[in-house]
Amino acid sequence: MREMTEIEKNIFSIKSESDFQRLALEIFRFQYEQNPVYQSFIRKLGINITSVQNYLEIPFLPIEFFKTHQVACGNFKPEAVFLSSGTTGINTSRHFIKSLPFYEKSLLRGFRSFFGKPEKYVILALLPSYLERSGSSLVHMASLLIRRSKHKSSGFYLHDYERLAVELSKLKKQGQKVILLGVTYALLDLAEQFPLKFPELILMETGGMKGKRREMVREELHDVLSSAFGVKNIYSEYGMTELLSQAYSKGRGVFSTPPWMRILIRDVNDPLSLLPEGKSGGINVMDLANIYSCSFIATQDLGKLDSSRDFEVLGRFDNSDVRGCNLLVG
Repeated sequence: MREMTEIEKNIFSIKSESDFQRLALEIFRFQYEQNPVYQSFIRKLGINITSVQNYLEIPFLPIEFFKTHQVACGNFKPEAVFLSSGTTGINTSRHFIKSLPFYEKSLLRGFRSFFGKPEKYVILALLPSYLERSGSSLVHMASLLIRRSKHKSSGFYLHDYERLAVELSKLKKQGQKVILLGVTYALLDLAEQFPLKFPELILMETGGMKGKRREMVREELHDVLSSAFGVKNIYSEYGMTELLSQAYSKGRGVFSTPPWMRILIRDVNDPLSLLPEGKSGGINVMDLANIYSCSFIATQDLGKLDSSRDFEVLGRFDNSDVRGCNLLVG
């Protein structure tokens, strides 16, 4: 296994705002030099990179470029290619992973910062639509956590809700700490068919109806799941194919990020302008672990920040094209 580079080590050593500031600017300049797609985007914006002296001034690449371009720094043979689920007739995003061990280090460090070691838990994954295709970063994440759990009961479930319900009942009686990670529509199916009062269960939804059910607002969804399983809070994971890191919510839909990740909110009518806390707009993600791709991504999600840098996800843009994507056409 290759050793981490100095910049990779520094990402997981961030302890202050000045640490983040210094490293964000270093990675921005590195990606400008090494990522042709990002460099072309910045040049088309007419931005001189020497004028960027604060991470709040760094331009964010619209996430759609991952569907049409190879967003990568330098030439390398990827150890994995993560693919978004996509919709029939629509291009899927592709994320070329230079180093799986580094991705897994980011994933595990982020998980431990919120939940402690995976070994403390039985980890169950209910991800049918993701398991039925290849290249899912969510399946890779769940698989790694299941392996690190080292518990014989940890594992994936496809459509066998009854077997999962029996396992949950057994684990409850044993007093085991359990994380059930699931795609939203499958958790609702489980809740309807096999409700089980398990107050200690960490029930974590990853979003996604995948066309299987009507869309629900978060409060309604969480009320249904809380009632079915007798849990006080519904946990959530915020991640995506194009990122290397994850944010987590321990309830109320409020997400926190690991130290090497930041959320900023952009004005939907002026994508290069940022909004203050409490204002709703487009979610921009800084994921410094995404070194060999792009660490600065303008997503399709809508949200808002609070005073502690935690954030809520309020929905998605209706228009699938974020302004600025046409800058690389032609």
